[in-house]
Amino acid sequence: MYLADSRSTDSRATRPAAAPDARPGRRPAAVPGTVLALGAVSLVTDVSSEMVTAVLPLYVVAGLGLSPLGFGFLDGVNNGVGALVRLAGGHLADRGGRGHKTVAGVGYGLSALCKPLLLLAHTLPVLGAVLAVDRTGKGLRTAPRDAMISLATAPERRGRAFGVHRAMDTTGALLGPLVAFAVLRATVDGYDAVFVVSGCVAALGVLLLVLFVPRRITPYPAGGPAPDGPAAAPPTLREAFGLLRRRPVRRLTACASLLGLTTVSDAFLYLLLQRAGDLPAHLFPLLPLGTAAVFLLLAVPLGALADRVGRRRLFLAGHGVLLLAYGLVLSPWHGAPAVCAVLLLHGTFYAATDGVLAAATAAAVPARHQGAGQALVGTGQALARFVCSLAFGAAWSLWGGQRALAVTAAGLAVAAVAVSFLLRPADEVPA
Repeated sequence: MYLADSRSTDSRATRPAAAPDARPGRRPAAVPGTVLALGAVSLVTDVSSEMVTAVLPLYVVAGLGLSPLGFGFLDGVNNGVGALVRLAGGHLADRGGRGHKTVAGVGYGLSALCKPLLLLAHTLPVLGAVLAVDRTGKGLRTAPRDAMISLATAPERRGRAFGVHRAMDTTGALLGPLVAFAVLRATVDGYDAVFVVSGCVAALGVLLLVLFVPRRITPYPAGGPAPDGPAAAPPTLREAFGLLRRRPVRRLTACASLLGLTTVSDAFLYLLLQRAGDLPAHLFPLLPLGTAAVFLLLAVPLGALADRVGRRRLFLAGHGVLLLAYGLVLSPWHGAPAVCAVLLLHGTFYAATDGVLAAATAAAVPARHQGAGQALVGTGQALARFVCSLAFGAAWSLWGGQRALAVTAAGLAVAAVAVSFLLRPADEVPA
């Protein structure tokens, strides 16, 4: 903590309006140290989270005897909890100059605490409560983390910065399942060992946050003095929701939500791909790793591309790539090459949209409301995707998976056309 606090205190005392990593006569860093530190925290935390995610379905269904339908409902509810809590996390983070790191730390700490508690969760209510707290932690930390990345980075380089962060985060998503399966093979009581190791790794992520992420991040000035100096009053909840009165924020939230309504969840897409490609069941866990590997490779170059051609334009193009992936799943082309092509397109979709949306949001929101702005746009998208998952599951039960995907693809095409008229190609930086 001393390492981070000493840097932030000295900076605040001597240069209250200076940009982070900015020194006279030197260009600002393409990727600030704060972004790399947050990327390391996300990498370690994602190793911990994906260790649990990789074994949880088998643990719940085979170990605890819960039906797959019950697990799906449990997972859906907990995802909804995380999306709603994100709003509270974003607003609380904006309430003070040091709020972003504090709220993010609480979120990371809650998730770390939940991993060993899974050892005690042997019934549905207890398991649901533990997972809900874990999702609460994720919801609390997401918006403050993205706000810190936005504030620490020069506006014209935010796409690259978010790309670097998402690449490091995805590295953890790749390593997590591999570590979990290694632990399962090396131990007798495998599930308990996975939860213990996951808890230790999550605690390491919290330690990295405390030691290497500054408490206070002074935002880069956009055409004048920083809008939130030491005397600025903490933003109110009304001001946070009042961000939707800004046309750029309102349009971005509406477009992200509209496209989210036609974004099928990864689990459903992988199930359809496995059936269409007639893949053996033991290869199914490799499908998410394929998407993550492509995401890892393309996150940084596509983030940099977004800085040059426009983040909103690339965000829309990413959904066009997803539409191509839907088309390949529906096409008569099957086999390993088709599966690889879909995974390539799916990973490209995430690389062109995930961090890019956060960078576009940062350009549309004042510095003092970065947490709330990221939360508003992200929550709108997350809730829309949750609704899409419920609707797609019902449509699959009624019509079958292929027909449900065809309807969703048609909806995505219509939504993409509508969004092309709503989104402005140039990012708007508020005063």
